[in-house]
Amino acid sequence: MRISPSQHHPSLDKVIDYLLSSGGKRIRPILVLLTSGMLGADREKSINLAASIEMLHTATLVHDDLIDGSKLRRGIPTLNAKWGPGATVLTGDYIFARAAHLASTIGSKELMEIYSRTLMTIVNGEISQLFNTPIVDPHQEYYDRIYAKTASLFEVSTEGAAILSGSKGEVIKAMKSFGYHIGIAFQIVDDVLDFISEQEQVGKPVANDLRQGLITLPVLYYSEANPDGDKLIEELQQREMDDQGIERLINAIRASDAINQTLKQADRFVSAGEEMLDGMPATPQKEALHELAHYVVRRTV
Repeated sequence: MRISPSQHHPSLDKVIDYLLSSGGKRIRPILVLLTSGMLGADREKSINLAASIEMLHTATLVHDDLIDGSKLRRGIPTLNAKWGPGATVLTGDYIFARAAHLASTIGSKELMEIYSRTLMTIVNGEISQLFNTPIVDPHQEYYDRIYAKTASLFEVSTEGAAILSGSKGEVIKAMKSFGYHIGIAFQIVDDVLDFISEQEQVGKPVANDLRQGLITLPVLYYSEANPDGDKLIEELQQREMDDQGIERLINAIRASDAINQTLKQADRFVSAGEEMLDGMPATPQKEALHELAHYVVRRTV
């Protein structure tokens, strides 16, 4: 039986409506539309790209929550908490397929190549996270992980929009770099908020990554200033720290300079990203991209 994009099981409507109702910042589609507007890309194709990237992002969240065993996201129960693992996997797969189909309607082979590359990057990042391997350079491992998790989708948003505009290679390269730097900064700030926010603000348990043995930048900076830092990192990676130890560590990181150091690093990435806008057309969309970059490091949720 051949299925058209408008035909699907009725239960998928309920699930997709539920996912959409959970909200979100929609930063990735905003990046697509602002970049497209600044560079003069076709509006309909830009809207399709923006929608497909947000769908791709939603699909990754569906699978992430299942893999991590997360019960809350944005303050509401995750799909796997309501429907179980089977329905969750299949729903994520369906959204991936719909996202790819929508992207294919744009009719750009180059765009589909980078779209596919991004999906492979995201999946490879998740697999690398599941299978613990010896870490040679903790900082490089961290940046590789957050590139796969977050910055790769920011990157394809701005790079893809530049491709749609018919821009030259240097412009495409610059906008790809802009998306990369803003995406890295976004995730760094997310990792700070994971420590300093309350559960009601972030919509999930505080220090959720830490509890799963994931080492983020605040932890790295804290451990480097701590005489027992190497032992601390090893305990976290092996998930040998009990709940009381985790709580003490959270409070210690909050009280240390690690948070400030991490935010300064996010500022550096944003500044590097904004430099990529130099020489771009002076349009309202360019100014909005600057404002969006500032929002990334000033937000509280």
